[in-house]
Amino acid sequence: MSPTPKLPSAAAPGPAHAPLFHYFRAALVVTILGIALGGVLGWQSTGTWSGALSTLFIVAVLAVLEISLSFDNAVVNANKLKDMRPEWQRRFLTWGILIAVFGMRIVFPLLIVVIAAHVGPWEALRLAATEPDSYAHILENAHLPIAAFGGTFLMMVGLTFFFDHDKDIHWLPWLESRMSRYSTVRGIEVAVVLALALGISRLLPELERHLFTVSAIWGLLTFLLVEVLSGFLDSKQATLATAAKGGIGAFLYLEVLDASFSFDGVIGAFALSHNLFVIAIGLGIGAMYVRSMTIMLVEKQTLAQYRYLEHGAFYAIIALSIIMYVQALVAIPEVVTGLFGAGLIGVALWSSVRWNRLHGGEGE
Repeated sequence: MSPTPKLPSAAAPGPAHAPLFHYFRAALVVTILGIALGGVLGWQSTGTWSGALSTLFIVAVLAVLEISLSFDNAVVNANKLKDMRPEWQRRFLTWGILIAVFGMRIVFPLLIVVIAAHVGPWEALRLAATEPDSYAHILENAHLPIAAFGGTFLMMVGLTFFFDHDKDIHWLPWLESRMSRYSTVRGIEVAVVLALALGISRLLPELERHLFTVSAIWGLLTFLLVEVLSGFLDSKQATLATAAKGGIGAFLYLEVLDASFSFDGVIGAFALSHNLFVIAIGLGIGAMYVRSMTIMLVEKQTLAQYRYLEHGAFYAIIALSIIMYVQALVAIPEVVTGLFGAGLIGVALWSSVRWNRLHGGEGE
């Protein structure tokens, strides 16, 4: 029998009864440093105390926005991490946060501008530093394909959880039991996603319809390729669900999942600020809290104690994917997205507590 996975001492949480401060200590340090750096950027760009305070406020709002949008991400990460080998837990919690903060909050928006505006990386960086309004305009114009790609990938993640023949815990039995039963129909998740994508595309103008459809197909292909590659890299596991027990395949899956969660927040952040570096600071602070929540959920075994918490997170993922689709037609504020997802998780948590009380204990 293999030993119980333990997280590393450098990034590891303490025992299950550790106080909340233990898990969020690093995030609090990053918050202080990030807010201070945001104030410096505000002062340099405006030369006034009001400008510095305004930038501090924007950084704080962006951090809250990221946390609200990504709490379901923390639950899903914890679901995968709890079964991963200890060395890959460490790599995800260290390398993964660097990729999430630096890669998705800085490199990703630059790459969008490079591709959309057909400019070089240095020119994209120059635009971000000296012409933030032009930079933001280019990025906002790329929202349609990003919404189609990210929405499709996340929808596949959510549906795969429910279309599972071995799933025996149902939060909404009238719906989930049927989804579990129909999971024997090969490719049913793909059919559902394609039907929704094509339905949305029919409501768009012709040029946008083509772009949306192609981007959605690439999102679907990316999910399928990650699933195949995960199984190949972790050859002893046959499916994506069991591949989470492996190493590099599960790591790759979680990184792509993190990236998909970040799409909406990164694009939406430009509604608050056109300064790439201010956005990176605010969203980076939020990402640190998501990492801390992930560690806490794994160490405290919260998912085992609250049986419907995962269900709420995956419903929130499906809701986010649908919202990303709908955003191709109408603008939906990110705060609505965040509150809706947090609300679903909150109801799932309440249902779990109620189940535990009715059955005289916790967990399954």
